[in-house]
Parts: sequence; structure tokens; C-alpha cells
Amino acid sequence: MSAQPPAPVAAGPAVAGPAVTGPSGADADLVSGEAVALDVRAARIGSRVLALLLDLVAQAGIAVFLVVCLSAAVAALPAGLADAALSGALQTVGAVLVLVGYPTLWERFAGGRTPGKLVVGLRVVRADGGPVGLRQSLTRALVGVAVEWPGLVLPLLSWVASVAVMLTDRRGRRLGDLVAGTMVVHTRVAAAWRPAPLLTPALAGWAYALDLTRLDDDLALAVRQYVTREHRFAEPARSRLAGALWTEVAAVTTPPPPAGVPVGMCLATVLAERHRRATHRLHRARARAATLWPELAPAPAGGGLRAAVPVTGPGD
Repeated sequence: MSAQPPAPVAAGPAVAGPAVTGPSGADADLVSGEAVALDVRAARIGSRVLALLLDLVAQAGIAVFLVVCLSAAVAALPAGLADAALSGALQTVGAVLVLVGYPTLWERFAGGRTPGKLVVGLRVVRADGGPVGLRQSLTRALVGVAVEWPGLVLPLLSWVASVAVMLTDRRGRRLGDLVAGTMVVHTRVAAAWRPAPLLTPALAGWAYALDLTRLDDDLALAVRQYVTREHRFAEPARSRLAGALWTEVAAVTTPPPPAGVPVGMCLATVLAERHRRATHRLHRARARAATLWPELAPAPAGGGLRAAVPVTGPGD
């Protein structure tokens, strides 16, 4: 018979999923249509300049390719058709394609990412977090060409103004973003690494007596993901998720925990004990290998291999 959760789970209204509050590094202040805060970081001037430099390299390559193709096409025309006006028109078309068409088409059909943004891990989105459209991409590109890069209107003054806007805007937006109603965010979420929980001394006796033979890897992984992220879940979703996980864990482990122990502590203890036993088995396997083939196992510093084997406890 499976054990019941040792502590009652807080009741609350039904939720679609665990709500995350205050994720580390999320500063874009984006909220989805379902009123859920999005865990994204706004891109600042450093990452955006790096993406711009990569795009400039790609645009330079495209410009060289267009020049070669257009030169070959003009050379193949009859002598009366190839004049200065035609060359000027072709140069204008090529410049528009490289400076305006390149970012507009990439952002529209590649999910708000140019090749430079893709490499750096950035994405252009609307101010409300939605996908960017053709109108927003075209507006960003036109404003960028006119007053940012290369800056056809007062280049030096517009460059200074653009940098000042990006440094002072709390979302790191440039002039093109402000006009188009867009912003650039990181697609790679920064997450703090948290180690496996330690065994609580007060629950050591219960942990050593646990039968974990039926606790499979998938369930243990789910418990680990919850335990290392529970600080990011809001109530009542945190209690609901902990209770659901403990119901599954209690069904495959014995004996039940002492009365009054919170569900989260029970999950952490089960995970810590499983980790301790796995570590001990690994050390024993290495010790046997070192006995049979000592030349394959260099002795660790500070007392040899046996000193590295932890003291066993009940239930190993």
C-alpha cells in the first residue's frame, strides 16, 4: 500500500501549469496574451553590435556577389543600352536589396532572426512579445538605414543619438525599435546551476531504510527538475506539482516518511539518498577496477583510492 503525502497540499484554483515568478535575468517585462510573464532577457548594446558586425560581413559578401553578377549582365548588353544611368539604377537597386531587403526578409521569414542574430542568440519580437511582421521589419530597416547604420541623414550625429538611445532605454531598444514597436531579446535563457540536494540529518534514518528499487530514472529526473527549480514556482502551482510528484514517488518507495515532514523535503531526501547510493556504487566499482588493474586507475591525491570511498550506511 502506497504512502500518502505527509503534509497537506495547499488548495487553490485550478491552473493550466506552474507559474514562474521572477526568473533570474529576465528583464524584458514581456507578458503573453494569457497574462503570463515571459522568461526572456532584453538584448543590450554589446550583443546587438556583435550581431550587427556578423550581418555586415554577410551583407558585404552579398554586395560583392551582386556587383559581379550585375557587371556581367551589363557587359552582356548591347553598347547602346549600357550607360551611366543604367549603372546608377542598378547600384541603387543593389544597395536597397543589401541594406533594406536583407534584414527585412530574414526577420520576416526566419522568425525575427538574421544570420548574425541567430549566431549570437537574439530575436526581434513585437513590444508585446508576439512575432514580428513584415511592416515592423521594414520599418526597422528603413529607420536603420536613414538614421542609424549607415545613417544617410547626418551620419555622425545620428550615430551618437542612436547609441545614447540604446544605452538609456531600459529594454536596450534602438530608434528603429521605438518607431516600429519592436525589441530584441535573447533566445538563450540564462539559468543558474543548482547542485543536487544534500541529505537532511534529521531524515537520515528514514532515507537509509528506503527501498528505491522501483524508482526509475524518468521519475527521478522529474523530481530533480522540480527540486532544483522549486524556488521559481509560485503558489499554489508549486504545492500542486510537489503533491503530484510525491504521489508517484510514494507509490514506488517504502517505508513512508515520518509524520509532519513537508512534501518538498521528502522529495529532496529521496533524491539525495538515491544520489548517495549511486555515488557509492560508482566508488565501489572504481575500487574493484583499481584492484584488478591498478595501472589503469591513478591514485588520487591525499590518501589513495580507499580514502575516496565514502562510509557506507544502512540501505546500501
